[in-house]
Amino acid sequence: METDPLWTLMTELRRLGLAAEKRDEWVRDTLAAQTPQELVRFQAELENAMAEAFTWNLWGAADRVFGGWCSDDTFAYFQRWMVGLGRPVFEAAVADPDALAYVPEIRRLSGRPRDGWGGDAPQWPALPDLAPAVHARLTGAPEDAFHAAVALLRTPAPPAAAPRGHRWSALDEPEAARRLPRLTALFPLPPPSASRTLL
Repeated sequence: METDPLWTLMTELRRLGLAAEKRDEWVRDTLAAQTPQELVRFQAELENAMAEAFTWNLWGAADRVFGGWCSDDTFAYFQRWMVGLGRPVFEAAVADPDALAYVPEIRRLSGRPRDGWGGDAPQWPALPDLAPAVHARLTGAPEDAFHAAVALLRTPAPPAAAPRGHRWSALDEPEAARRLPRLTALFPLPPPSASRTLL
């Protein structure tokens, strides 16, 4: 059974199957019932998870899903969305990004126009802001103090300046097919002459 605040909460979120527009409110309400120390642990675990998912292979997977390219922000939102899939899925995707091709939430996007994804889009922009806001409301402590407490629980290594691994392009079809055969098949790139929306 999960005992870590982050993954315990994500397990329950998955069980509830909430729509994206209700997700932030539910997480805030759930966090509000936790102690300040649990909020700090939640945030530290989230930041550790984000560091684990900061790899070029995962960025390539996100690039492929988003049509060949995604920005720094979009990749960060994608990493947070992966956290929302729960620990087993998250860890499988970190170990092998092509495992995302088995995730129902990813498979549902295949073949759909990206501008029609709406709340199904694989992103979670607000996740890292929820615990700090709740902590500030409950304790009145400044966010700087919260983040200093989080830093003490973070994995000792400093945040990486660049993703781990070797950079490669999801637009390189042979390389994408070698590294991500299932995702490449699920998300073929648009023809060069076709216009596409870059997220």
